[in-house]
Amino acid sequence: MANKVERKVTWATLGGLAAGAAVTLLNATVGDAELMGSLPSALQYAITLVAPPLITFLSGYAAPHTPRPADASS
Repeated sequence: MANKVERKVTWATLGGLAAGAAVTLLNATVGDAELMGSLPSALQYAITLVAPPLITFLSGYAAPHTPRPADASS
């Protein structure tokens, strides 16, 4: 059975997982306003909210497409 999930989806998922794990680890170990220096709390929340999906998007965009066989019905 052929793979139904493209490599780029797999890499994007792994990128999102790694980013989420890193943010969670930092929040669990540091867990205060000093995490990102003197940035306001609202900006810190926005950054930690946007970073994982952004890394996921960039990972998926940068990964090469999986070659597909020509459609036999054409």
